[in-house]
Parts: sequence; C-alpha cells; structure tokens
Amino acid sequence: MMKKHLAFLKNPRFRYGSVSTLILCVALAVLIAANFVFGSLEKKNGWRVDYSFNGITTQSETTLQVLEQLPYPVHIYALFSKGQEDGPLMELLDRYAAASPLVTWEQTDVLLNPGLLTRFQDDTSGNAVSNDSLIVSCETTGRWRVLSPGDFVSLSLDYEAGEFIYAGYTYESQITSAINYVTKDEIPRLLILQGHGELDEEATSVLAELLGNNHFDVQYFSFADKDVTLEPTDTLAILSPLRDLTDAEMEKINAFALQGGSFLLTCDYTDPIASMPNYQALLRSYGFLPMEGLVIASVDEPGSFYSDMRIAVIPTMQSTDVTYDLVGTGADTLLMVGTRGFAMPDHSDRNLDVQAVLTTGYKAYLRNLTTGDLNTLEQMDDDELGPFALGLQARRVTTEGYISRAFVLGCSTVLTDSQIHAMTDSQEFILRVVEFLLDTEPTDLGIMAKTALRPQLSVESVTLGSVLIVALPLAVLAAALIVLLTRRNR
Repeated sequence: MMKKHLAFLKNPRFRYGSVSTLILCVALAVLIAANFVFGSLEKKNGWRVDYSFNGITTQSETTLQVLEQLPYPVHIYALFSKGQEDGPLMELLDRYAAASPLVTWEQTDVLLNPGLLTRFQDDTSGNAVSNDSLIVSCETTGRWRVLSPGDFVSLSLDYEAGEFIYAGYTYESQITSAINYVTKDEIPRLLILQGHGELDEEATSVLAELLGNNHFDVQYFSFADKDVTLEPTDTLAILSPLRDLTDAEMEKINAFALQGGSFLLTCDYTDPIASMPNYQALLRSYGFLPMEGLVIASVDEPGSFYSDMRIAVIPTMQSTDVTYDLVGTGADTLLMVGTRGFAMPDHSDRNLDVQAVLTTGYKAYLRNLTTGDLNTLEQMDDDELGPFALGLQARRVTTEGYISRAFVLGCSTVLTDSQIHAMTDSQEFILRVVEFLLDTEPTDLGIMAKTALRPQLSVESVTLGSVLIVALPLAVLAAALIVLLTRRNR
C-alpha cells in the first residue's frame, strides 16, 4: 500500500500538473483557516505571551481579583482611528475581556461615532472625549470614566535636570481603577468649604484631581449654596480659612457633626487663628490645640529636615490605624514646609480619642512670629521646645450615638503641592486620611507602573548574547566540516 502511494507521488501529473496546484491551494486554505481560528482563540482567551522587557500587557493578581469580583458588566470604548491604534493597549484590552465575561470592548473613531461626545461629556475626571483615549462605562450604575493618553504615564522628578520625566506606563492601574470606580454602587463625597478665604478651587486642584482619580466625589461647597446640602456621610474640608465661621454656620456644622459628619482641617502657621474663635472652637472640640508660631527643626536632628532648610520639616509618622500600613512598608516620608505645631493631646474626655500621627523631633522648637527674632532661625532662649504634633486624628462619640471623625494638618501644602506629591509619599498618606474620614475601604489598588525606559545594558546582560554570537558560527562550521568529511570519505 505504501509503495502505491509513493508511486502516485512520483507520477508526473502530480508533480507538475493541475493536481499539485489544487493540493497546494487546499493546503494554503487550510493553513489560513487554521491561522484565523487560532488567532481568534488567542485573542479571546488571552493566550499570547508577553515578551516585552517591562511586561506591559501582563496583568497583576490585583486586576484578576477585581475582574473576578465584578458585580456588573463593563464596556470599554477604545477611541482610535484605523491604523493609529496603541498596540500594547489593544492587547491589554483583549486580556481584560479574556479574564472576565463581564468586560467587553470595541474600537471606534469619534469622527465616525460623534454621539459619544454628548453621551459621555460630564466625566468627573475632567478629561474630554477625544481620539487616543478610552471610555470605561457601566450601564447598570450609569457611571463612566474617560482615560486620556496623559493618564497612562507616570512622572518622576529628575533632581539633576530639575524637571519631570516619564517614569512608567500605568495602563493596567488606570484601567483597573476605572473599572473599580464605574461598578461602585455609591461614591463617597468630600466637600471643600468656600466663603471664608479658604484655599480655593485653583489652589486645591491637585488635591481634587488625586481624589477624583481615586474615586472620591470632590465638590466645592458654600453655606449660601442651596443646591448642595451637607449629609452625615460626607466629609467637610475646611482648608486654612482666613475669616471666621459665623454663629449660624457653626450651628449647621455642629448639627452635621452630631450626626457623624467628619472634617478635614488645615491650619497654616500664617493663618490668623487667634482672630477666629469659632474655628478655634471647632478645632478644640476634637482635641486639636494649635500653637502660635513656626516649627523649626534642630540642627542636632539632621534627618528631621530637608537639605539645609530647617523650616522644611520631615515629620516622623506614627503608626496608627490610619498609617500603620504606610509605616510598615516604609511609605512614610512627608515634607511640611512652613508648618504650625499643635500641643500634644491629652485624653481627659472619655468620648474623644485623639492621636498624634505626625510629630517633630524632640529638639525642634517654635519661633513665635509676633515676638521672636525673625532675622535668624537659630534657637533663642524663649523658643518653646518640642516635640510638637504636626498632624492629628480624632474620633468623637456624639450625644446622638454617632462617631464623628476629624483630621488636622499644620501645613496645607502636603495636600496641594504637586512637587511634594512627586517627591514624597503624600499621595498615599492623603488617601489613607480621606478613607479614615469617610470610613471606607482602601480604594487605591496599588498596581505598579510598568517601567517606561528600557534599562541600560550591563556586562551581565550581554554575556548570553556574546556567547551565542561566537557559538552559532562555530556550530555551523562544525556541521559543515562533518558533511564535507563524510563526502570526502565516500
């Protein structure tokens, strides 16, 4: 039988005729069909292996857990023109769809689908719908998030050049974070009070962007505003006011606190706190006792200040329920430039629990700006010695049986300065503080950014390549010699 088949293959009609052409066409068709089928299966199931140097399309366990626990379907619009796609992003979206049947996505062009411009125009992140961006949406909650190209990169400060540089790609962290946001049933709200010379919308834009990107609803609030009302589930941020609260406003604030409302407070050293008795009363009701003057680090404690600037205090972060994970992982570096101090709290009120979260060194001192010598930072005999509290947390059990929370900082730039955010762990700290005040589970997913720049080659990294460069030609030469010697001996 085998000889019969071999004889057929040697037939000239098969070797040179139309039969061979037909068989070749059939074989090509089978290969094309197999390629299409396996390509579709590869895309559907996310089988393609990521061999990129930074694993940019590889998903973390955090993402897989989020996708496994998705409560509602999510649809993603990838807004790219044909031929202008972001390849790694498209492949990553395939992996999201492969990891969960509740995630679907499609590529579309805004020019061909202009209805997206009106349908998704009120995104809380402030990003406008445009090509080269993503829209992550959930029809069940009616919520969506627009991710622009700028959201997919992280920046770091180049100290030598004095400028920000691209440090990593954040495709996965941004997409997973957006999916987590749009599928939430409720979004916690932080209201930033206005009307008393507080930090305004421009001054707090960095804070609002950080919280918005981490799924908090940030709004600006005035007691004269009839459209927004304080709810007990809110946190009211009163950031460095210059004018006092009125008695009528204090009544509303006290009623808010009695029902379990919480407060984020700042009190910069330049604020005229002595002329604001109502604001002082609010601070004292939570055990916050602001001191007059500027905190200066001691030269005898070099690790407590930045560079040679002793008014740029690097506080010690205490381990509390707000900060224990930051302290445990070493993400506890903050910078407070020009900060007010607070007297260390006592615990005389059994309905109030106050803890110092940020403190100075024991040799820090307080320079009173009204009586001290402002021409020198050197310690004077009448300067009060530390340690001082620079940030405190508090819980008060109200007469209504609720728990009202508060947090105070002696320096508002921890919240609002983008350069400090880039240099320190202030972003993680802010999120923990707001989560404490709103009594919510942590929302930042902690997915690491993928390195943007390929690492430089080292001696170790080129060793294997060098060996292969030498070994391959030698192997070819050896094979050639074996063949030649065999033929020569025939």
